[in-house]
Parts: sequence; structure tokens; C-alpha cells
Amino acid sequence: MQNSFLTRRNFLGSAAAGALFASMPVPAFALSEAQAQGLVDALVTDINKVIASGKSEKSMIRDFERIFVKYADVPIMARYTLGADARSASSSQLRSYTKAFQGYIARKYGRRFREFIGGRLEFKSSRKIKNGYEVRNIAFLKGESPFEVTFLVSDKSGKRLFYNMFVEGVNMLLTERTEIGAMLDQRGGDLNRLIRDLPKVG
Repeated sequence: MQNSFLTRRNFLGSAAAGALFASMPVPAFALSEAQAQGLVDALVTDINKVIASGKSEKSMIRDFERIFVKYADVPIMARYTLGADARSASSSQLRSYTKAFQGYIARKYGRRFREFIGGRLEFKSSRKIKNGYEVRNIAFLKGESPFEVTFLVSDKSGKRLFYNMFVEGVNMLLTERTEIGAMLDQRGGDLNRLIRDLPKVG
């Protein structure tokens, strides 16, 4: 399998080291290794189609948001990035935040995908982990040394979805939890203000 993906230079720009979801329950493992790898392959293939489409950046970002919603466990990811504040949020706030969060992720990372044109992603290995499967790949870019990109895939929500990604061991989701937390602190812990402001960020 060969597919284009993200550049290490851009993806690691604001990243921080981290760990897996410690609180997620163990699934029944109906998910197989082949299914987990198939999900990652389909995800990257869809991203490449958008990159090669020649659409405007605005249109591409809308497509990236649809891809994120299709392949990612967005509600779980959104709750995780809120940390302890998710427990005190109302159902309405969580729905609004999740919608704002998915747009934020699409804008933040979607604008960086263009720079990966011409690269490829090759499957390396996969293994069962507590919450599903870890699918490890090697990214090859022109002019750069190969580097590892890892997806964590689970069927915890009833569908096969990825719930985190690591680039050379750097945890994307924990990075966003740190950054979202900082934005919330800047607003005095007011989640409604964060929800209103998040569509302007990324």
C-alpha cells in the first residue's frame, strides 16, 4: 500500500508528547487487524483524492471535515480534548462543542495536507492494544527521511473508527487537549465562549 499523507515538519509544529486514552473501556475485539488497516488505507485514499482535486482551499477544508467525521470517533475525541470540563458540560454544550471541534481540526490540519503531494504511506505493522488496534505506517516524502505515522483504531462506538494519531510518537490528541485547555483558560473556563470562538481558530 502506498499513499500520500502529512509532512512531519508541519504536523509536529505544535505537538507535545502524550499517552493513550487511559479511561476507555476494553472493546470486545470484533475488530480485526485487517479491518483496522483497511480503515486507515481508506482514510488516506480519501485524503489524497481531495488533495488531487484542484479545489479551492475552502472547498478542500469542507471535504476534510467530512472525511474526519466519516473516519474518526469525533465525539470521543472532542470529549477527551475538553478533559475534566466535559463532565460538567451539558448535553447541548457537548453537541455544540463537538461540531465546533470537528471544524477546527479540519481547518488546522486540512491547510497542511497540500504540502504532502507526491509522498506515500506504507503499511509497517499492526497489533492489538487495550482499546482496539495500533496501525503503524512509514511515511516517505521527497527530500526527507522516512518517519512513522501510527493510527489507533477501535470499534468501541459500534463502528470502526480511528480515535488518535501519532507522528514519530507525538500524540496528536493530547496536543489538542493541551491547546484547547489553554484556550478555555484564556476565556476563564467559559465553555460557551470557547464554542463561539473556536470556528475562528485553526
